[in-house]
Amino acid sequence: MTLPEVIPFINVRWDDILFLILAAIMIGSALLVVTLRDIIRCGLAMMVCFGALAGIYVIAGAPLVAATQVLVYIGAISVLVLFAIMLTQTKAAPARLVFQTQAVPAAIAAVLLAGIIAVAVAATDWHALSQRVESATGAVAQVLFQQYVLPFEIVSVLLLAAVIGGVFLAKREQGDVS
Repeated sequence: MTLPEVIPFINVRWDDILFLILAAIMIGSALLVVTLRDIIRCGLAMMVCFGALAGIYVIAGAPLVAATQVLVYIGAISVLVLFAIMLTQTKAAPARLVFQTQAVPAAIAAVLLAGIIAVAVAATDWHALSQRVESATGAVAQVLFQQYVLPFEIVSVLLLAAVIGGVFLAKREQGDVS
């Protein structure tokens, strides 16, 4: 049995509902990133936000970008940030974080940005954008792994060196200055 293309009673496509769910998860976890006081939980909420964004990329027809999002941002950047926090953070956290003192300017900037986004959404012709985009994942993979193998490997060695340097800096003794 196959599912119908639209939900029967509300006449909405399944992928539109999935997009709304993923967008709500992404916005909710992004708000948690900037409002939670525990920095480890902020990092975990950031990983959830990146995962929801990868899901949106899949729905948009860009599975290669979604895989890159999962591998690079969730698999590398977020884990690196969490390890750096766990290795360098002292046990005594500040009573008030620096960015929490800038709540009023941040709220004004957020309202302005929301207004700009609302104007852009209202001015967009959404019916012209209704067709799905076909992805060229195979072609991108051919170019990446045939023509650009050397730069790809150089970037991977550079990232490895950055991780080793971060661990070295985190493991230095308190009295070491050099």
